[in-house]
Amino acid sequence: MNNPEKIKCLIIGSGPAGYTAAVYASRANLQPVLYEGMAPGGQLTTTTDVENFPGYPDGIDGGAMMNDLRRQAARFGADIRGGTATEADLSARPFRITVDGEKTLEAETLIIATGATASYLGLPDEKKYAGMGVSACATCDGFFYRKKVVAVVGGGDTACEEAVYLSALARQVYLIVRKPYLRASVIMQEKVLKTPNIKVLFEHNATGLFGEKGVEGVHLAKRTGESDEEQYDLAIDGFFLAIGHTPNTDIFRKWIAVDEQGYIITRNGKPATNIEGVFAAGDVADPDYRQAITAAASGCKAAIEAERFLICQSAG
Repeated sequence: MNNPEKIKCLIIGSGPAGYTAAVYASRANLQPVLYEGMAPGGQLTTTTDVENFPGYPDGIDGGAMMNDLRRQAARFGADIRGGTATEADLSARPFRITVDGEKTLEAETLIIATGATASYLGLPDEKKYAGMGVSACATCDGFFYRKKVVAVVGGGDTACEEAVYLSALARQVYLIVRKPYLRASVIMQEKVLKTPNIKVLFEHNATGLFGEKGVEGVHLAKRTGESDEEQYDLAIDGFFLAIGHTPNTDIFRKWIAVDEQGYIITRNGKPATNIEGVFAAGDVADPDYRQAITAAASGCKAAIEAERFLICQSAG
């Protein structure tokens, strides 16, 4: 068996959090090694235009922005590698991480930046129109639908919040709800039902999307009886998924404290986890904001905390 590779600062995951952590860790001479995971660059690589990240007054393609961050981290010496963490043993330092089921690493500090995956309905059209009318983030993409017609799928708090947010931008918002009721909190239900340009479509399922160069409408199935449905099409310009996110924390849950949804719990407003020397950055520890700027900021904090931890260890 090969000897494990020893690493001072290991970063798992890319995207704004991972790459920013790599920039700061490199500049602090922590010789960081970053494994990019299954989706190098993270969710932003599926976004065509990012207009709310500081420093890009004309906006920028999401993939191009992630390439810029990656190049910046590499410029300062970060060792950026392809590969996915498949096992973790965080019972003691150095932490043992297995990559692609084969290579074993031993890390003095670990920054988890594996992100969260948006839940989709599983329609082929969702992939077909990705970045062309399909979105899982109203805050990110709502601006592009000013004075247009959009649909939001979901019946919980997130869906209601996104519908209300979009109602201030779009001309008309349809909230597509599978059940005959909303699952959201009472206050969010009231906001939705009192907003004039939000129409709730109860007992509806989206079965597909259509359009030539982008989303132009949604195929709907309306439940009209116990086993009867009415099929019809609804013209829309944008289709927003708001049925939840799944944090990518499976291999860490044996060791790291997570909430009911699986998001990593951090302490006292810092990126520290319940295990000393292990830090979490980005959407993997953020069920509330899930923005590129907040992810980048948490990556910065995680790298600084990793540096401080190592200094304390060497001094102790």
